[in-house]
Amino acid sequence: MMDWEILLNKNRLCDDKKSDTLTQTGRSEFQRDFDRIVFSSAFRRLQDKTQIFPMPESDFVHTRLTHSLEVSCIGRSLGNLVGKIIIDRNPKLSEKFTFYDFGEIVAAACLAHDIGNPPFGHSGEDAISEFFKNGEGKNLKTKDISEREWNDLTKFEGNAQGFRIITKLQNPVVKGGLQLTYATLAAFTKYPHESHLDSKTVNSKNSKNKKMYRKYGFFQAEKELFQEVAENTGLISKNKNCWCRHPLAFLVEAADDVCYRIMDWEDGFRLGLISFQEAEEKLKAVIGDSKFTKYELRDSNDKIGYLRAKALGELINQIAGAFVDMETDILKGECDKVLIREIPSGAALKEIKDISFTKIYAYKSVTEREIAGYEVLGGLLESFINAVNDLSVGQKSHKYERIVQILPRQFLGKDGTPDKNSYQRLLKITDFVSGMTDTYAVSLFRKIRGIALPSF
Repeated sequence: MMDWEILLNKNRLCDDKKSDTLTQTGRSEFQRDFDRIVFSSAFRRLQDKTQIFPMPESDFVHTRLTHSLEVSCIGRSLGNLVGKIIIDRNPKLSEKFTFYDFGEIVAAACLAHDIGNPPFGHSGEDAISEFFKNGEGKNLKTKDISEREWNDLTKFEGNAQGFRIITKLQNPVVKGGLQLTYATLAAFTKYPHESHLDSKTVNSKNSKNKKMYRKYGFFQAEKELFQEVAENTGLISKNKNCWCRHPLAFLVEAADDVCYRIMDWEDGFRLGLISFQEAEEKLKAVIGDSKFTKYELRDSNDKIGYLRAKALGELINQIAGAFVDMETDILKGECDKVLIREIPSGAALKEIKDISFTKIYAYKSVTEREIAGYEVLGGLLESFINAVNDLSVGQKSHKYERIVQILPRQFLGKDGTPDKNSYQRLLKITDFVSGMTDTYAVSLFRKIRGIALPSF
C-alpha cells in the first residue's frame, strides 16, 4: 500500500540536495514547480496551439494555454479539498505537510499536462504516429532501433513528450531538466508505463479506464528518469515497465476531463454550434437542485457563463468526495476508475460528451484543421529527417545541407552533427516538429515547400 508521506516527496529529480519544508523565498517546493513550468518556453508556446477550434474569429474560445490554466485552477481546488480530508484522517501528516501542498502538486501537474502536445491538437499526435507507421517514415526503422523504441514513434504520445520536455528538453544542460519534485512529476504522469505493453494488460476486461493502457507516459529515452520518480514516490510496480498511478494523478485527469466537458461546451454555445436551450438544459442537469442568483436578469451568454461556474463548483465537490471514498483502493494500486464516471453528475457529463462529439468535435473547420495537420507535420518530418539522415551518412545534398542549417543546434548531436543513434536522431527531429506552434508549423512548411517565400 502506498504511503502519503512518500507520495508527497519534495525532493527533486536528479538533485542530491534535500528539500526543506519552506524555502527562504517563502515558496513551497511545489510552488516552485509551478513557477518553473510557467516560465518555461514550452509552456509559453501553448498560447498558439489548438485546443479544439482553429484560429477562431471569437477571442473567447480556448487555446492550449487558457485550457491548461483553467485545468490547473480546477486541480488546485480538488487537491485542497482532498488534502484537507486526508490530513484530517492522518494527523501525523500535518507535521510535514498542509492541505495546500496537495493543491499545489495537482495545480503544477495540471499546468504541464498538455505541454507535450504537438500542433493541431490531438490530431497532431495521430499525424506524427501515422508518418512513422504508414507514411514516408515507415521505412526508417533500422537494425539499431529496438521494437520498443520504434513503438515510441509509431504510437507517438503527447503525455510522454511532455515528460521528456520537463525532465530533459527544458534546461537541457542540467540533468533532470526543470528538476521538478518527485511528487509533481509522478502526479503529472497519468499513464505510468512505457509504450509497449502486453495485450493481456491492454485488453483487461476488469479495466474501466481503457485509455490508461492505450496511452503511455514516457519514451524509452526517459525510462530511467521515470524509474527514479517511481522509486522515490513509492509507486507500486505492476511489472518491469509499468506502475500504478500516483493517487493525485486521478485528480489531474479529473480536472482535465471536467474542463473538456464544461469549457468546450461553453465554447460550442458561443460559436453557435449548441443552442441556448440545449446548453442551458445540460448544464442544469449537471448542477442538479440549486438556487440561482438573479438568473433571469442575465443575457444568454451571461446565463451560460453563470451555469458553467455553478457546474464547475458542483463537480469539484463531487469528484473530491468520490476520490476520498476510493482512497484505500487507490493507495493499494487497485483502482483504475475514471473519477467523473463515479459521481452523481456522471450521466449528465456523458450526455454532454456525446453531443460534443457530434456537434463540436466533428465541426467542419475542426476536421479541416486535422486533415491539414497530417500534411504539414508529415511534410516537416519528412524534410528534416531526410536532411539529417543524409548528413549522417556523409552525403552532401545542397538542399539537405540548407535544411539542416535552419534546424536549431539542440536538435542535432552534442557536436552539432546528427546523432549517430538512429532512435535518438528521429526522436530529436520529432522534438523539433512537435514543439512548434500551429502558426510556425504552417509557416515553415509553406516556406520549405516553396508555397510561400520568406520576407526580410
